[in-house]
Amino acid sequence: MSEHPETRATVDDTGERQLSRNIAAAVDSLRESLLNLLQELVRTPSVTGAEGDAQTVVARRMRAMGLETDVWEPDPAALAPYAEVVGAFASFAGRPNVVGTQRGSGGGRSLFLNAHIDTVTPGDLTRWTHPPYSADIAGDRLFGRGACDMKAGLATNLVALEAIRAAGYTVRGDLNVQSVISEEDGGAGTLAAILRGYKADAAIITEPTQLAVIAAQGGSLVFALHVAGRSAHACVRDEGESAIEAFAYLHAALRDFEAVRNSTIDHPLYASIANKIPINIGTIRGGDWPSSVPEWLVAEGRAGLVPGEDMDIFRDQFVTAIDRAAQAHPWLRANPPRVEWFSGQFAPAEIAASAPIVQAVAHAHEVITSQAATIEGATYGADMRHFLHTGQIPCLMYGAGDVRLAHYTGESISLAELVTATKTIAFTIATWCGVDETAAT
Repeated sequence: MSEHPETRATVDDTGERQLSRNIAAAVDSLRESLLNLLQELVRTPSVTGAEGDAQTVVARRMRAMGLETDVWEPDPAALAPYAEVVGAFASFAGRPNVVGTQRGSGGGRSLFLNAHIDTVTPGDLTRWTHPPYSADIAGDRLFGRGACDMKAGLATNLVALEAIRAAGYTVRGDLNVQSVISEEDGGAGTLAAILRGYKADAAIITEPTQLAVIAAQGGSLVFALHVAGRSAHACVRDEGESAIEAFAYLHAALRDFEAVRNSTIDHPLYASIANKIPINIGTIRGGDWPSSVPEWLVAEGRAGLVPGEDMDIFRDQFVTAIDRAAQAHPWLRANPPRVEWFSGQFAPAEIAASAPIVQAVAHAHEVITSQAATIEGATYGADMRHFLHTGQIPCLMYGAGDVRLAHYTGESISLAELVTATKTIAFTIATWCGVDETAAT
């Protein structure tokens, strides 16, 4: 890590303007390479649990760039103490992390550029206008699973470094580009990189933020709600107790709980967001036979938190809301529903808007776009929390893409926005890490 973290930039205002022009021109010259890389990544499926082939592509690119390339499969035993926050794993065989490092010439601050390679499943293939692994380009948009979340961010990080070189500069601070696995189910890949000993003065995760600087990420707790019913033949339905109908009652209670929480949260970075702490039911399984009253149901879902909320306190509040609703329902009062917490639990996390890395990225965005940066909070969970809580490394999120298109059966990204993000990240590298001119520009 740098001994001079207080240094904001390495160039004066006049030099900064020329630096930004040179870097922007270099990114423009690499636009085709940027798009080709993103297409190759999208065309290589990497659903969580099967990231190996895509990581081979990443490692090959890093080696071609001359980066010190570290490829390793995380150790489940090392992650076991963190099972509550990332989940439990028996093996990571065939699922390596890939980290590329460029050593700086000295005297600059160090930086992590982090992106996850794993994606969710493509879902119903018939709903895709463009096949999910086609990486088709139509107009300004590139389509495919992972295009937005977040292979574009990985391509941004790699090409941003290439642009620094193409513009004729060498970086003073150490730069570390991370392609990590298992973010979608808890962030085991990023945590494994931190536990491996990687350190830096700051980290940027290039999640899809629509070019907003995200200084706060929401928490995300995954739960299963177990509801009991009483079976009966469908011809005498009224003699049974439907677990599905009982769940519908509980679901309405959860909606009320969500509304009350939204009305009382006043976090400044979430003021413009209508639903700051969404509670969503993602899967439902119930009943055994079409002509029987269902005697069981399991609903799995996700509940959100904002920074400043304690996960244990929230869990108690959530269970209390379910119990209170059950007490007002004759069947559920006698047959209480049960809440189970499982998988990786995403704690909320936040960095001060005044933090040097936040101001550095906001400044770079303004220089590149001629527009003031927006500093916001995000309602989704992310790997920011691992850098901030475990690594004690200042971290934010900034990147191209709209999170509303992530996990969507029409996922795509704006190419113009992708290029802008790459320019901003490249300029951030230059001003944060410091650069020396190595050739005429």
